[in-house]
Amino acid sequence: MSRLAPGVRLGHYLIESSIGAGGMGEVYQARDTRLDRLVAIKVIPPELANTPEARARFEREARVISSLNHPHICTLFDVGREDDIEYLVMEFLEGETLARRLQRGPLSVTETARIAAQVADALDRAHRQGITHRDLKPANIMLTKGGAKLLDFGLARGAGLSSSTGGLSQTPTMTTP
Repeated sequence: MSRLAPGVRLGHYLIESSIGAGGMGEVYQARDTRLDRLVAIKVIPPELANTPEARARFEREARVISSLNHPHICTLFDVGREDDIEYLVMEFLEGETLARRLQRGPLSVTETARIAAQVADALDRAHRQGITHRDLKPANIMLTKGGAKLLDFGLARGAGLSSSTGGLSQTPTMTTP
């Protein structure tokens, strides 16, 4: 169930449609009315940003993640708050997730190597900046015309940042060793 209907505004972003939902929030297609471009907006669940400390942590992590300027990492453009709704504004990607692509059958060796190299390059950039993704899985890799893009650093842990729970945050079947 979408919290935001088409036509709702968050700052200068106009919600157009719901893209999907997961444990870390709902994602919407929206239009940036200042720059006249499509963006993806992730609305953070209230329970993840319900105290001043949680909001400060959210903004601190967003700043760290926004520093990951890389061709194979989904770009974070903005963060905002409107009427107690915390949100992230990211580049809008056209394509399909690796998870959805794998439902149609296995990839060729060439495709697998290309995607793996691009994701490894993205992870290398993040790790060099002290950021660990913590939820790497096929559903968090978008396949676009320009190549693979790593998504959803919402569970990322950066150098100097503490985990919100201190516990295991990853998708259980995809937990890294």
